[in-house]
Amino acid sequence: MCVTLVVGGARSGKSSFAENKAKEYGKNIAYIATSVVTDKSMADRVKKHREQRPNEWKTIETYKNFNTLIDNNDFLSSDTIMIDCITTLICNFMVDSKIDFDNCLMKDVNKLEATIKHDILDLIHICKDLDKHLVIVSNEVGLGVVPAYYMGNFFRDISGRMNAFIAKESDNVYFTVSGIPMKLKSKGVNIHCSEDY
Repeated sequence: MCVTLVVGGARSGKSSFAENKAKEYGKNIAYIATSVVTDKSMADRVKKHREQRPNEWKTIETYKNFNTLIDNNDFLSSDTIMIDCITTLICNFMVDSKIDFDNCLMKDVNKLEATIKHDILDLIHICKDLDKHLVIVSNEVGLGVVPAYYMGNFFRDISGRMNAFIAKESDNVYFTVSGIPMKLKSKGVNIHCSEDY
């Protein structure tokens, strides 16, 4: 059993690489899709992703309450779990929160971030407890320009901290750039991950 994080920018090849990793780890794969269909463009994108995945993969559409997966037959019958992607999960949590990010208190943002972190940790712990491989996909959003609005800044900061937190919890970490995966962390190799994020 191992936890693998694959991070990269948009269209960097991270999802394709993660899917191949999931296939290496197991035969019975459940795919946790974190997207919420809000318009035709998103519906088309979700449809395209479904068509690209192997038919035998089970799809679980959710981005929260991962503690309930212990009651999900598709989850329980799988030896490998892939979740794509953490940044979409964060975006959904932020929209659902109804926080006015232009006029909010930091304690509200911190509480939201703690909720997100707790849910992700639930998924990691459940997979470890049930001896399932877990492949996590996330966007690296911290390499671009600073967003010009508060919600974008909070999103970028929460995403960066979640990626660092997940990397610390992971056995393997890959960073994809221009379709090329680079291994940053290997199972069994002790790497100091910064606590200051």
